[in-house]
Amino acid sequence: MTLDTKVLAQLKEKLLEEKKRIESELGRIGKPTTDSGDYSTNFNEIGEDEDENASEVEEYTGNLAVEANLEKQLKDIMDALERIEQGTYGKCENCGTDIPVERLLAYPAAKTCLNC
Repeated sequence: MTLDTKVLAQLKEKLLEEKKRIESELGRIGKPTTDSGDYSTNFNEIGEDEDENASEVEEYTGNLAVEANLEKQLKDIMDALERIEQGTYGKCENCGTDIPVERLLAYPAAKTCLNC
């Protein structure tokens, strides 16, 4: 199955919108590094009091987890956009079968079919 060009354009647009949203979210908690799609979490210094230091560490630790999750999502999106350019988008990376359009519409960055 080859994806209809209209559907492919729709999926690409969804991926680009999600990429922009994720980059915006990442920009709120960190700053981009020299590696594409990689961010460095900000460490906000609130004060020198012990309670303030604990709050700083807690916020930083929470942001690290969020950053890692968002970076993974961003990588998946960038990989999907690359597969579109290479003409391999919509094929399962494990078994090579076509990924159902319904799955791609629900999750455009999907790399595998439902069976895999």
